[in-house]
Amino acid sequence: MLKKVLLILGIVIVFGGVVAFSIVKGQTATTKVVTGKVAREDLAQVISGTGQIKPKTYANIGAETIGRITHLYVKEGDHVKQGQMLAAIENVQPAADVDTQKATIAAAHTDINSYIAAEKTAAANLESAQATLEQKQLDYKRGVELYKEQLIPKSDYDTRKAAYDVAVAAVSQSKAAVGQAQAQTGSADARAAQAQSTLARFKNVLDRTKNVAPFDGIVTNLPVREGETVVVGIQNAEGSTLMTIADMSVVTAEVKVDETDIVNVAIGQPAEVTVDALPGKTFKGHVTLVGDQAILRSTGIATSQSTTGAEEAKDFKVVVTLDNPSDDLRPGLSTTAKITTASKNNVVAIPIQALTTRDPNELNATAKTTSGAPAPTKSAAEKKAAEVQGVFILKQKDGKDHAVFTPVQTGITGTTDIEVTSGLNPGDEIVTGTYKVLRSLKNNAGVKSVDAAEIAKDETS
Repeated sequence: MLKKVLLILGIVIVFGGVVAFSIVKGQTATTKVVTGKVAREDLAQVISGTGQIKPKTYANIGAETIGRITHLYVKEGDHVKQGQMLAAIENVQPAADVDTQKATIAAAHTDINSYIAAEKTAAANLESAQATLEQKQLDYKRGVELYKEQLIPKSDYDTRKAAYDVAVAAVSQSKAAVGQAQAQTGSADARAAQAQSTLARFKNVLDRTKNVAPFDGIVTNLPVREGETVVVGIQNAEGSTLMTIADMSVVTAEVKVDETDIVNVAIGQPAEVTVDALPGKTFKGHVTLVGDQAILRSTGIATSQSTTGAEEAKDFKVVVTLDNPSDDLRPGLSTTAKITTASKNNVVAIPIQALTTRDPNELNATAKTTSGAPAPTKSAAEKKAAEVQGVFILKQKDGKDHAVFTPVQTGITGTTDIEVTSGLNPGDEIVTGTYKVLRSLKNNAGVKSVDAAEIAKDETS
């Protein structure tokens, strides 16, 4: 009986020792963490987008008439001046039309000259007829007086009256001839003007066989060769493109920015542009256009033009104009633009990875409802919405470091750090890593500050 009591007593003592050891170990257990001091620094919020180099001004020189290319005066990469001849298309018929119309105009001018001469002749005849009329009128008046006094016979009077009537008719006829001559001259002038308009049209057709540079630039694309036949585009059918001229005096980087970042982009913001083909070079620029149409990432077309209703990632077009472009830049080169959307100096900042979130109920395990019952179970979405962002601050408790979760408010986000607007002070020591530790670290847990390498070694062992 005594042995049995001693055995039971021994078991109780051993069990109590195990429990006491577990409690002590639990109380003294610490989590290895990486820590850092909160400091002030200058922050810049930067977003990036990828795209390609494009000239601000460029033009596709297309065929304006149907025909065979007889001359190409430039090659790809050539610098051209405004008005410089670029290409010529066969122009035998348009040139013949122009020459024919010039001859028609020359003949019309000859006709005009002849009608002007006829007009002058008619005017002279009118003056002569009017002079004759005056003479016959005086003669007739004298005959009337003489006949009244019976000084001349009736036949002489009749002769003078007939001569006067003939003179009146001659004046009327001369006036009609002048009017006719003037009408013929006017008609000839109209025909000459019509012929001149036709000549302008023929010259326009002829000019369309000669392609000239619309501005100073570089030939960036030349898809045709001499001897090929080109056509004009009709309705929705694209015509032949002879070449592309780009004005490289103003160069842009046209990039796509993720839809989650576009709200922070504004015209005038500074940017740094790098080109894959020019490693080590950075070009300064500024935002000059922010697109308002979302572009589907899979197809590259605007959502307003898409006929599919599937949800997918979207981008927005942003154009950055380079302040000092280089002659080495070429249209189509792949580029990356880093746009500074916000910047602040001397702000309280912490590493981004130090920021974490926790469910308020997890921070206070004894939380109860007003009725005293346990807090109701929440869905995953409700838990996510209720999460509080904050950091773990190191605080001394019983001579040991403990990680105390502290809610914070944040501002702009830099490349590696984020601004804290409230909740921390410069000099505070916070837990900065590792990510795996921060993900599971409990509020008020005992911690020990070590190097990240030591934690990584423990995790791999």
